[in-house]
Amino acid sequence: MEKRSKERKTWTSVFNLNYHFVWCPKYRKPFMIGTYKEFIEKNIDAIAKEKGVWILELKVMADHIHLFLSAPPQKAPSNIVKLFKGILGLRLFREFPELKKEFWGGKIWSTSYYVGSAGNVSAETIGRYIQNQEKEPS
Repeated sequence: MEKRSKERKTWTSVFNLNYHFVWCPKYRKPFMIGTYKEFIEKNIDAIAKEKGVWILELKVMADHIHLFLSAPPQKAPSNIVKLFKGILGLRLFREFPELKKEFWGGKIWSTSYYVGSAGNVSAETIGRYIQNQEKEPS
């Protein structure tokens, strides 16, 4: 897990796109403790590596998850959270079949989530930068 945001590169872009995701289990059941919590932390890290995103911070609480990560511009935030929730849910059910009794219907996670974006500079700084660019010749 990395602890700071930085510019990254792909073949076609240089980027610093960081997203803060928060999601909860259905019924906000506080089950993510002990062995479940350890499994979730380990698997979130593995999913990030598999999907080409970088975890900046992770906090698994009993009834919700905070995930702060950096991702390339080709990956939409809505797809990122769907990947984490979907893969993690499948892995949890496979490893802990008893969860199927708690979370009937085949889904562990609530359908909703929070996402916020962050980078190294504020919107105000970007606005000033754009405003101070040389005017194009008419």
